[in-house]
Amino acid sequence: MFYNSLYQDKKNEASVSALVALTPSESKRLIAKAVATLPAVKQAMEKGLVVIARGSTNAFVAEEIMGIIIEKKADEYCRGFIVDGELHANRKPHTERSIGYDFVLRRGKLEEIDFQEVMKEFTADDVFIKGANAIDNTGEAGVLAAGTAAGTIGKAMPSVSLVAAHLIVPVGLEKLVPSVAKASRSCGVFHFKYSTGLPCALIPMINAKVVTEIQAFEVLAGVGATQVASGGIGGSEGTVVLSLEGSETAIEKVFKLVRAIKGESVVEHPSGKITLSASLDYNPIALRNTLP
Repeated sequence: MFYNSLYQDKKNEASVSALVALTPSESKRLIAKAVATLPAVKQAMEKGLVVIARGSTNAFVAEEIMGIIIEKKADEYCRGFIVDGELHANRKPHTERSIGYDFVLRRGKLEEIDFQEVMKEFTADDVFIKGANAIDNTGEAGVLAAGTAAGTIGKAMPSVSLVAAHLIVPVGLEKLVPSVAKASRSCGVFHFKYSTGLPCALIPMINAKVVTEIQAFEVLAGVGATQVASGGIGGSEGTVVLSLEGSETAIEKVFKLVRAIKGESVVEHPSGKITLSASLDYNPIALRNTLP
């Protein structure tokens, strides 16, 4: 399975272990740091195209790759999100071009254009980075889409697939589900009689290169990781617990990193208008009509 540690091949080495609990925001920061160091991303930043689609995890990715700070990640860099226990889309009007667009980087330089304008130029060496809402134990990832055009992934996937470009999907293990394929078959924007929030489809992202906390620890420190628990209370809901194994030097390195990301701020509540589904009697059609 994809989450089996690469470190398993090194069991003959002397090793030590560590137990780490990461909140969703801490995981997002860890994963973002790993994505920024991937060889494919570095090469495309130097010689090609990198598109960082909007999303809460990708806001962290953009900060790590571009060396910027996105103060209000939900308002400035999210399209859809789950908040207040419901499925929602961002209705806040974007007033700045750099905020309204996904980030398009050509040889590391920001171009304030719609990403679709560069997709026809994509080659196998270019990179499209898209977050996910689900990941299963085979490494298949899926993303929720409420619009009938299948959202960002519906616009990007044909071009990415056509040239076999790098589709990199940063996603935390808080989003682990039994099967993305089965989940996708049970969803659809016109499938539901009732809905707590926007009715969505789950779109599988074929041939994605998934980066969870497990791959992040391997990439950043060369240690193996195994997810052993999840959950929490009092603001730690969605926390994942991982057992780490590696050489003493590697564990010391990785724990220095863990200390640095501990206390990462949560992604704030969006300030745009939120339509609560109870006010529309949980009617999926009525809720779809509230889409921006």
